[in-house]
Amino acid sequence: MLIEIDEGSGFCFGVTTAIKKAEEELAESESLCCLGDIVHNGREVERLKKLGLVTVGHEDLNHMHDTKMLLRAHGEPPQTYAIAQQQNISIIDATCPVVLNLQKRIRKAYEEGGQIVIYGKNGHAEVIGLVGQTDGNAIVIEDMEDAKKLDFDHDIQLFSQTTKSLEGFREIVRYIEANMNPNAHFSFFDTICRQVANRIPNIKHFAAKHDVIIFVCGKKSSNGKVLYNQCLSVNPRTYMVDDPSEINLQWFEGATSAGICGATSTPKWLMEDCKKRIEDEKA
Repeated sequence: MLIEIDEGSGFCFGVTTAIKKAEEELAESESLCCLGDIVHNGREVERLKKLGLVTVGHEDLNHMHDTKMLLRAHGEPPQTYAIAQQQNISIIDATCPVVLNLQKRIRKAYEEGGQIVIYGKNGHAEVIGLVGQTDGNAIVIEDMEDAKKLDFDHDIQLFSQTTKSLEGFREIVRYIEANMNPNAHFSFFDTICRQVANRIPNIKHFAAKHDVIIFVCGKKSSNGKVLYNQCLSVNPRTYMVDDPSEINLQWFEGATSAGICGATSTPKWLMEDCKKRIEDEKA
């Protein structure tokens, strides 16, 4: 059976940079704190933990002082930087440049006034950082039902979490445009990362050309859920795993080819481990 790993899958630029910064620091010191999981993949987090990366939460910040701390690609609200300064925590900032630019745009829009609306996932690390630019006043909408609750009589500025679906964003834009009060102003900004968005057509093409698809990603990955569903939409024999041990060999009955792909948070080595597991079992 032919087994192919999708060349377009794996870490995006922001995640690659964050992990590189962590590895460089750990090469010179025994340990390093990271605020939140450096990436939404348990296996990669475990690998870095063995190198000395310690994951801490926001609740730990007030008990930390005189140390170094990595900020992951997702970005952080201004409050995190303020607490770090108070506690004499030296920050290694690995915020993705795309996210950083979005934070600045939202802060500027908030200062101009009007409703700031963010199309994104409530509670997601990136979204928390974005809402923080507005002193917590931005409105987060996850879907069309949330969009229907907006106040269309007042100005709206719409932004998007960088990893959301472009199709979903455009659908919400059309709905708001159709329902805005003529006396109110609506402006929207397509802030979706193209490195992520462009993966959708590519991964659908990849999924369609194989009998079976093994989609590798962590359970916490929002981007992973989006890409997995895109694969599933063109190939019903698509299975999500976050570890090679979860692969069921019965999935490959009658198959002559299998494709292995993943999210922007999936390490290449983990996809290779999945390929090896299939090869070893099929041998």
